[in-house]
Amino acid sequence: SVQLFLLPPDRPKRTLYSKKYGVDLIRYTHAANTVVYSSNKIDDTIRYLSLHDNKYIRYFPGHTKRVVALSMSPVDDTFISGSLDKTIRLWDLRSPNCQGLMHLQGKPVCSFDPEGLIFAAGVNSEMVKLYDLRSFDKGPFATFKMQYDRTCEWTGLKFSNDGKLILISTNGGFIRLIDAFKGAVLHTFGGYNNSKAVTLEASFTPDSQFIMIGSEDGKIHVWNGESGMKVAVLDGKHTGPITCLQFNPKFMTFASACSNMVRKWALSSSE
Repeated sequence: SVQLFLLPPDRPKRTLYSKKYGVDLIRYTHAANTVVYSSNKIDDTIRYLSLHDNKYIRYFPGHTKRVVALSMSPVDDTFISGSLDKTIRLWDLRSPNCQGLMHLQGKPVCSFDPEGLIFAAGVNSEMVKLYDLRSFDKGPFATFKMQYDRTCEWTGLKFSNDGKLILISTNGGFIRLIDAFKGAVLHTFGGYNNSKAVTLEASFTPDSQFIMIGSEDGKIHVWNGESGMKVAVLDGKHTGPITCLQFNPKFMTFASACSNMVRKWALSSSE
């Protein structure tokens, strides 16, 4: 099911069911009442759903294994998906046909930059490739090789809002911050619990100055991106690993979620 938590929080939530196909990754499009999401039942088709009437607008078939990355362009109807079938596919919401296909050597993670002109692909948990959306078929214009760590794999990749940084999440006990232009590792953040190799989501604050990630014990760890110093540990009383952590794009609030609850946080200038 898809759970919609409406703001302010005293308004009732809505539940939209997808029992046949299941729901995994879900992303809002630029229309207020539509989303795209990956499935975890029957097939690996991506679905375009109207939240207003719970009806499918379009299907995007093509992947032959589970979709593990899904990123919507910040400027138009383009989105990209990465799958365990070792491909990244480029899509347009207006067409069910794949607009571009990239074959890779391993599991991908991928994300658009804030301007929607570039997307990054993390491959084999050891390199980041940058592609120009207008000429991606010519290959990456930059490749950053990272030190391979056998103890974990990459689970997510995000650009900061100013486009200068890339955050690499792993299913281990650390995340990495790299320079988006040179590929140099700026900081490695650790010291949080993840002994069961859970996929924990990390996020930038909207000003790109701080990095946050949830942990296995339900706490949120916060670092200063410039100094690399840990500045806070927030306890939201989560009863399980925090697998989702995202900021509101317009207000100074963010949400954290485990399998049993969703917490909404508000930031003030004094905290």
